Amino acid sequence: MSGLHEIRIPIYPECWETCGSCAQGDITVWEILVKPGDTVNFDDNVITLETGKVALDIQSPHAGTVAEVFVEEGQHVAEGTLVMSIDTGD
Repeated sequence: MSGLHEIRIPIYPECWETCGSCAQGDITVWEILVKPGDTVNFDDNVITLETGKVALDIQSPHAGTVAEVFVEEGQHVAEGTLVMSIDTGD
């Protein structure tokens, strides 16, 4: 089993697009909170996204070391976009 695990932009509920209360369609990388080589714990915030009316913190689903970051602050991204990889040492 590989020790590298991917973190991707979540798939948002359909209701976000229809009600208009949360998102306006565009997803922007607002802030990257870690860099390659940083140690993260399960549920640590690693990136903040801006989706129209709300900012969302994305947490790490694994504890380990940030191997690579694939996005930049200010970049527009789509659901499912690869954000970073975490090496869990598995």
